[in-house]
Amino acid sequence: MKVIMKYLKPFAGTILVSLLILFGQAIGELSLPNLMSDIVNTGIQNGGVEQEAPEALPAEGFALMTLFMDEEDKETFQESYELIEGGSAEAEAYNAEFPESQETDFYVLDETDPEQLISLESIFSKASYSFVTFMQEMGGQQGGTAAVDAESGFENVDLDQLYALVPQLQQLPQEAFTASMDVADAAEPMLYSQIGILFTKLFYQDLGADMDALQNQYIMTKGAQMLAIAVAVSVASVAVAYFSSRIAAKVSGRMRRDVFAKVESFSNTEFDNFSTASLITRTTNDVQQIQQLITIGIRMLCYAPILATGGLIMAIDKSVSLAWTIAVAVIALIGIMMSILSIAMPKFKVLQSLTDRLNLVSRENLSGMMVIRAFGNEPFEENRFNDANEDYTYTNRFVQRLMSLLMPAMMLVMNGVSLLIIWFGSQQVADSALQIGDMMAYIQYVMQIIMAFLMISMMFIFLPRASVSATRIGEVLDTDLSITDPNDAQPSLKNEGLITFKDVSYHYPKASENVLNNICFTARPGETTAIIGSTGSGKSTLINLIPRFYDVTDGAIEIDGIDIRKMTQADLRANIGYVPQKGMLFSGNIVSNIAYGKDDASTDEIMKALEVAQAKNFVSEMEDGIETAIAQGGGNVSGGQKQRLSIARALVKKAPIYIFDDSFSALDFKTDAALRSALDAYTDNATVLIVAQRISTIMDAEQIIVLDKGRIVGIGTHDALMKNCETYQEIAKSQLSEEELA
Repeated sequence: MKVIMKYLKPFAGTILVSLLILFGQAIGELSLPNLMSDIVNTGIQNGGVEQEAPEALPAEGFALMTLFMDEEDKETFQESYELIEGGSAEAEAYNAEFPESQETDFYVLDETDPEQLISLESIFSKASYSFVTFMQEMGGQQGGTAAVDAESGFENVDLDQLYALVPQLQQLPQEAFTASMDVADAAEPMLYSQIGILFTKLFYQDLGADMDALQNQYIMTKGAQMLAIAVAVSVASVAVAYFSSRIAAKVSGRMRRDVFAKVESFSNTEFDNFSTASLITRTTNDVQQIQQLITIGIRMLCYAPILATGGLIMAIDKSVSLAWTIAVAVIALIGIMMSILSIAMPKFKVLQSLTDRLNLVSRENLSGMMVIRAFGNEPFEENRFNDANEDYTYTNRFVQRLMSLLMPAMMLVMNGVSLLIIWFGSQQVADSALQIGDMMAYIQYVMQIIMAFLMISMMFIFLPRASVSATRIGEVLDTDLSITDPNDAQPSLKNEGLITFKDVSYHYPKASENVLNNICFTARPGETTAIIGSTGSGKSTLINLIPRFYDVTDGAIEIDGIDIRKMTQADLRANIGYVPQKGMLFSGNIVSNIAYGKDDASTDEIMKALEVAQAKNFVSEMEDGIETAIAQGGGNVSGGQKQRLSIARALVKKAPIYIFDDSFSALDFKTDAALRSALDAYTDNATVLIVAQRISTIMDAEQIIVLDKGRIVGIGTHDALMKNCETYQEIAKSQLSEEELA
């Protein structure tokens, strides 16, 4: 995961902005259940009345309530209200809200701070509950029906009847109310709070307030707040999605670029450690896994803890007694997630290896289709592909089925916890220990906590695969290059192309024996140096040491007196026109392929290179000439045409050194002779090295090097070698007749 963090570091600012937006989004989502609770509790149950202490109440109601307060509470209550005479100029200010205020004296609440208001609400509600308790006791003692019955409701209570009791109640000593006041003090706060709200509503109605309008206004206001928050949450979600997608796309783009650049800097030694199919998978599929993780991770992995923590705090604030249901849900969720992931994690690691294998088999089949058909091995290759495909399919299906259990398991926990909350919460509602709106909000908060864990579980689907992919990408990026540029590189000042092999030996990594041993020779400008030998004698290996595709194990190779290991690879290869053993063309057209050797090559230079490479004739016969399209890998041209175009690509470079690694093998003798003749004139001042299998190709070379089992067994001209080199004589006699050799 260090690889991912490294690439995310430049986007720290954007990620921080996204986290702030997510924090705001979480606050918005966590506030919605609270607003819903307010609508149910206050808007529906309380008729839109928000506070227990009334804003205004009739003088008779004020006198009634103060009877059921102790001296300290009565003093506090009286100091907080101001008497307004009915019909006075001061009363006109309240006429719109309380129309009946013109007909009767009433008290209005002075401006109070929040702490004092909470105290007033408690005082008023306890007094209301004390009055109800007192009236119930009086009704029971008298064997009649109480004027106020909390069980039958307050809708039909006649306040005039209650006001008529005030003179009688005032005649009673304060001790008569002590018992009911003690009951109120011992009651659940929610119970006397509800009674206080109901009396506030009665007093508002008595003053002529439009309770329906008050209720509708409250519900509409809270609903508008919920709508605004929902819109803001949606905008925040879209913004985070935009930022996360943008970050993920840029990270994956840079990661692909760096992996590709690293692979391009690999020598053949590094390529031996990674298969081509694996490198393709790492550049595409593995990077895609990381991109998906970042896209979803910023939105979910960062958001889930915020939502879970906030939901936990808000849920406990609503009901501490139901908090055990959250613990049950969390334990169940963690147990399910850990059980599933402990099985799935090893499979995720296997899955990427199987992807490599599937790509490898597919690539080999597509690349070697002609060979497969030639030997009639289509059924064998189909079975081979089916084996790889079935292994991948089985593992992928197992993982997908296993991970698909997460969602129903989460839903089972979610619904089960909902039932627990409703079962035990309804009992608390019945005991007046919890309001219905608070229970509904509690359920939503628990659902948000479970959804947060569901998000985390979704992340665990992507996290293991992305972790494996990050490790695989890190292996490529952290690979130590066996061939690097020196810190104090020396540029070639002469550019003459003089090549000197000084006691060069080489063995492949992990090989026990050298492929080349004690190679010493000099290739001079203006001369052709040919290398010939039996199969496996080390010809191509020797040639590949010059452009540093491999580095020598012992000895040194110098160009113009400078050890090539002291030159940068770019400077070294800029002086070499290289034609590989297997002609390779790129998708595009003939011009783009030839100009690959020299970006600024003119049309005349391209045509000259084609002419020397004996490719001009067949190119001119094509309908579009040098603009003719070339398929991927040169699939729409023959092997000989492909080889000649590869030669032209090297020639257009006009380098001081030309290397032809068995590049004339696909040419007929006539074309071969014509090409060598034209090549002698074109490369008059250059150093030319030719690896060949045919004696006729190299007979005119100024210097022929004969290799056998990695050692030089002969060096000289054709005539000299025919006299003193047995190995060369055997090769020559196997290819040419006595007359041709003469």
